Amino acid sequence: MSQYIVSARKYRPDSFETLLGQDNIARTLSNSIKRGQLAHAYLFCGPRGVGKTTTARIFAKMINCAHPGPDMEPCGECESCVSFQEGRSYCIHELDAASNNGVDDIKALIEKVQVPPQVGKYSVYIIDEVHMLSQAAFNAFLKTLEEPPAHAIFVLATTEKHKILPTILSRCQTYDFNRISIPDMVRNLRGIAAKEGIAIDDESLHVIAQKADGAMRDALTIFDQTVAFCGTDIHYEDVVRNLNVLDYDYSFGMVENFLSGSYAAALSSFDEILSKGFNALHFVAALSSHLRDLVVARTAGLDALLELPDSLKQRYRDQAARCPLQFLYDALNVTTACEAGYKAAVNPRLHIEFALMKLSFLTGRTEVSTAPRPVQIPSPAPQVRNEKPVPAASVAPAAAPSEAPAAIPGEAKESPAPAPADKTAVAAPPVPERRRRPKTGSALSMNAIMEEKEEKPVEEAPANAEAVLPDDDTVRARWKELIPKYESQPRLASALAKTHLRMTEEGGVKSVYFSVANASQKKWIEDKILRDLETSFREILSCRKVNVHVDDIPEEEPTEKVPYMPEEKAKDLMDKHPEVRAFVADLGLDTK
Repeated sequence: MSQYIVSARKYRPDSFETLLGQDNIARTLSNSIKRGQLAHAYLFCGPRGVGKTTTARIFAKMINCAHPGPDMEPCGECESCVSFQEGRSYCIHELDAASNNGVDDIKALIEKVQVPPQVGKYSVYIIDEVHMLSQAAFNAFLKTLEEPPAHAIFVLATTEKHKILPTILSRCQTYDFNRISIPDMVRNLRGIAAKEGIAIDDESLHVIAQKADGAMRDALTIFDQTVAFCGTDIHYEDVVRNLNVLDYDYSFGMVENFLSGSYAAALSSFDEILSKGFNALHFVAALSSHLRDLVVARTAGLDALLELPDSLKQRYRDQAARCPLQFLYDALNVTTACEAGYKAAVNPRLHIEFALMKLSFLTGRTEVSTAPRPVQIPSPAPQVRNEKPVPAASVAPAAAPSEAPAAIPGEAKESPAPAPADKTAVAAPPVPERRRRPKTGSALSMNAIMEEKEEKPVEEAPANAEAVLPDDDTVRARWKELIPKYESQPRLASALAKTHLRMTEEGGVKSVYFSVANASQKKWIEDKILRDLETSFREILSCRKVNVHVDDIPEEEPTEKVPYMPEEKAKDLMDKHPEVRAFVADLGLDTK
């Protein structure tokens, strides 16, 4: 069995042509080598995993090659190049400043610098995480860094440039490395997967690249982890499950709920996300990113800002076409405000749920304001008011109690008005129109929500939708359809598959009891998953008069504890024989 090498080491760039995402730095260093204008100290700054140490190694290899090519590329055949490839070169020296950050370590380095290289022209000293050096070590290093021997070149690498002393910065040529873009990482990962014979789709590559956050080394590490989990045939669902990443479908589904005004479905989806262990703040951030991508997809000429696979770009365009631009702007305003106030909220979950409700009512207000009012049954009440007009200034005078009932809807039946000719006028009193408030901005009020709830026509369910309860055989048969929903939680799915169902019926409601293995499992299900499980089972049965419960755990008969330790045996002996206890007390013996 050959020794396994991780992809970050196996596919590490060995020339400036294969260096990823740092074209300007590679070109500058190549030109300085061609012209023989080598500085004595370089400072490579940038985030982790973008190629700082790799660039320093390539640079050391190029300047020590005995037979460079026309473009100063290493020949790969001389002793210096071969020793570099085999990792035994004496021309390159790497020092970890995180663990060698004292004055004594720098003094040892200064003594080592005086020794010329045995092979090649230059000795390259790479000091990683140089910002970890103490101030005394920096001061001891200043003179050597400013005037090193002719054969010595220093390459300092750091992720925190602001922690380095200005006196050090002034003695180095500084190069700022960029984060690796998602398209570059996807292209590199696709080439590595082809070399390794691994089949992987573009959606999976984009998820890995986004998870890496601009670091190519992190992307290769996540790629190896994914291959270990999925094998040589990688699918998007497996990658999302392995990396514990929120699926795009959650964000698409949330926006669909907002567009339809279904805040109940939005809250249920949020509860499902929390039950799977995702961070609530990360969910809000993902929703904000999704809304941002919808704005970009909706605006022509901004395709370059949409860092998504081609298969998802069309899906974003389709949903963005159904979203008004004002809705996307208001939605982004709500989600960003939710992110900003999350840490200060006393009840973070309620804070996010309220934001989801506001998002659900954004388009609902627009639909209510533009849709025609529902037709009301005409009543002769307006004619009664026309017969006895009341001046505007005397609508509610203090000295006219007889006219007050005409302005109070709840007292219409008690008013002494003459009986109308049509009996329907008494049965259906007039309902005064409620003055609509102007809707401006994205804020909501409880009055506006209640007005919308009253104005929206109620969709009546079929008469026999809840009338018939399923029988016991139907419940057992449909219970099996519940198991695939929880395949992501193997223990729960196994418990649902092996359970024993017990059913009771009382008052037109059917109760389904399922058994579990132990009390701890019962408590977890009742606290975390029972509500979602009951809702799903009601949808499967198409009947809301079914309740799901966890059956009680039978109490085990207590077993007599057998003494095992010497202290337990002595205590048991004294409990059974009082004369032994008295004997121990008289002699003052220690039973421990």
